[in-house]
Amino acid sequence: MGMTTTDVHGRDLRYFVAVAEELHFTRAAERLYVSQPALSKQIQSLERQLGVELFRREPKGVALTAAGTALLPYARRVLEVWAEGSAAVAAARAAQRSTLVVGMSTSPGRGGLLPAVRSRFTDAFPEATVRLRQVSWEDPTAGLADGESDVAFVWLPLPDADRYAWTVVAEEPRLVALPDTHPLAARTEVDFADLLDEPFLALPEAAGPLRDHWLALDARAGRLPHVGAEITTTEETYEALVAGLGVCLIAAGNAPLVTLGGVVTRPVLGITPSRYALAWRREDTARPLVRGYAAACRETAERR
Repeated sequence: MGMTTTDVHGRDLRYFVAVAEELHFTRAAERLYVSQPALSKQIQSLERQLGVELFRREPKGVALTAAGTALLPYARRVLEVWAEGSAAVAAARAAQRSTLVVGMSTSPGRGGLLPAVRSRFTDAFPEATVRLRQVSWEDPTAGLADGESDVAFVWLPLPDADRYAWTVVAEEPRLVALPDTHPLAARTEVDFADLLDEPFLALPEAAGPLRDHWLALDARAGRLPHVGAEITTTEETYEALVAGLGVCLIAAGNAPLVTLGGVVTRPVLGITPSRYALAWRREDTARPLVRGYAAACRETAERR
């Protein structure tokens, strides 16, 4: 006879396994927090559905029949796989609901990049919370290195670059920022060769390759820069420029942050552009929120 097992519920299998392990209806019922009549009724309905007896009633309890013995390992396996399935669902739900910490040292103004990325991301992950975290320039990874940020807006190159993956959101010329009283301020563009002997504002030593990048070491043919002052914030940069402590290179998108009166920026010939990226730790590439935010960044950048 054909039998239909399509309607067997996880609950029926759970009840069956409990009775099979206890070999006693009352004890199984206690373990399941159900009444014994309810348990007996459920097992009978399962037996009816399968068209076979699973237990033999005995004076001291019950024993498995051959059919019951055959079913037991499969029932356990189904319950185990289902437990894994619901754990995976719970994890996915938690991942979608959780918080993503976005680190940055310079706020990425750039024509509303951040709000555009955020609205794309929120469409995909309505339950997720995005928390922005300002990080000092002493940490060029903006919190990725110490695990405080999940993703971060950073300038390339990163220290220990092989630890990270990234997507470039903006490639911008590096300008030179200088006091408007500086002799070179009169030019419409400046040759980097004319800046070689100028004192430069530098990021802290801790910034490593990023400090070198903003001093344009690669364009100095081995000549060491003269550091006029160290800077860790946009405010300090502006103050140092106005005070004439040095000149500095700055990404075009950040020019508005320092040209607040008394400071001008000029294009520089002979150096490569800067690259602004969203980065994350390689081992987090599979995390749904990290992937989602990176995708939102990529799409937003491609749109521009």
